[in-house]
Amino acid sequence: MKKIFFTICFVLSYLYVWSCTNFMAGKDATTDGSILVSYAADSYSLYGFLRYQSAADHAEGEMREIRDWDTGKPLGQIPQVAHTYSVVGNMNEHQLVIGETTYGGREELYGDSGIDYGSLIYIALERCRTAREAIQLIASLMQEYGYASEGESFTIADTQELWIMEVIGKGKEEKGAVWVARRIPDDCVSAHANQARITQIDFSDSNHENWYWAEDVVDFARQKGYFDGNNDVFSFSDTYNPLEISSLYICEARVWSFFRRVNSQMDKYLEYVLGRKSERMPLFIKPDMKVSAQDFKNYMRDQYEGTVLDITQGTDAGPWNTKLRYGGLGFKLDSVQYWYERPTATQQTGWSFVAQIRPYAPEQIGGIFWFGVDDAATNLYVPMYCTINRVPECMKQGNGDLYTYSPTSAFWAFNKVANWAYTKYSAMMPDIKSVQNKWEEYFNTLVPAIDQSAMEMSNSDARNYLTEFSCNQAEASTQAWNRLFEYLLVKYLDGQQRKEENGQFKRNEWGEPVSPIRPPFPEDYLRKIAPEIMHE
Repeated sequence: MKKIFFTICFVLSYLYVWSCTNFMAGKDATTDGSILVSYAADSYSLYGFLRYQSAADHAEGEMREIRDWDTGKPLGQIPQVAHTYSVVGNMNEHQLVIGETTYGGREELYGDSGIDYGSLIYIALERCRTAREAIQLIASLMQEYGYASEGESFTIADTQELWIMEVIGKGKEEKGAVWVARRIPDDCVSAHANQARITQIDFSDSNHENWYWAEDVVDFARQKGYFDGNNDVFSFSDTYNPLEISSLYICEARVWSFFRRVNSQMDKYLEYVLGRKSERMPLFIKPDMKVSAQDFKNYMRDQYEGTVLDITQGTDAGPWNTKLRYGGLGFKLDSVQYWYERPTATQQTGWSFVAQIRPYAPEQIGGIFWFGVDDAATNLYVPMYCTINRVPECMKQGNGDLYTYSPTSAFWAFNKVANWAYTKYSAMMPDIKSVQNKWEEYFNTLVPAIDQSAMEMSNSDARNYLTEFSCNQAEASTQAWNRLFEYLLVKYLDGQQRKEENGQFKRNEWGEPVSPIRPPFPEDYLRKIAPEIMHE
């Protein structure tokens, strides 16, 4: 089953848009009544740091600069508003959260002027308290200034509601965008991963209980020749981002893997993600059991384990079951296009989060932005309260960058562990998981006590207290990962394995290191290489 290939034509230069992943759960689908949103920012060009913007008052006539989030290219300015809210990562002080995945869509509709998708996210976080406000602001900004990105899916959530909004521009000749937004039921989970997922729109929802849409979302499709049917059969996804075999296998498969972990009926959609059946997965489903923030952290570490898509299995995983693949998401050989699996947890993640929006928490405490850098399989999600007034030095922008190593940077500490582990993945991962589990169990035990202490303080004192707590945990865990790297470096030096005794590397009676274990390749791999090796 691992020998899956597709003979389709697809331009490999578009593969870079297949990068991010969003999972989400409504408040009645979670164990504690939180709304959960997770997001992985994946790109080989991303440096993992925690963004922070303090609340501020602005003078009349002040302007806000717009720079493309991906490239830094200046795109212009828009008028600033009188007051902007503080933002930690992708969560503001009122617990509004926005994530995204880029789906690309029809290339002729890409925009190159106006406001890019990343700027839309952060402008909305700075200016809005609710998801509905954010949807309406994003729509109005695109209409007034234009949309300077490709097709995009946004996850937008506040303390009461969870929405998916999907947008695409009108091309370089026409300003604005077409879009649709769908509210996710409170007792359901949903996801998107670089493929538009909203299909039919309920145009009868004139009160916008569950839907918003651009007035010309259908008319524009007719004008462009994409659609000529009745409104009731119009599908946003099928019109503006038609499915390809590759987008099923690389994008929708991540949604399927998440769905199958929360609902036992979802295995039936394996044939869909392999391109063998046309029945689409639903936009949202009810989980068999309620999910927690810790569950979401584990879902972000998914590598298709236990399925035919398991990226740690097969010849391409090598003898030590590595997830690394070289040359992109696939390759062409003898005119046949082959695709590698693309799991949620991937080596090119810059940073990821699990946002725990807590409607029951007092204002001075708010939600928790569980933040991690680098590959989610080997990272640690550290609690950053949404009301903090600064971010830790180890996660601060400017503490190193993608071309500048910093010994005090969390990004580099976690990358050292992950990249060393890729060389002997199946051997090192149990050591990493042990430390990862201990830290996250510690956080999950500690947070309720921190909440209780902060509740007894004034707003300003609570913010200072939660800031110190969040920063201290980030610094301590970064140092723990530096020590973990040192341990793994010694233990697996030169491909061997150092013996241990009572938590220490074993020495002989005179204090000298004993001979290491020299583990051979696994038997199945030995059988593959045996025909090429000298034998008697």
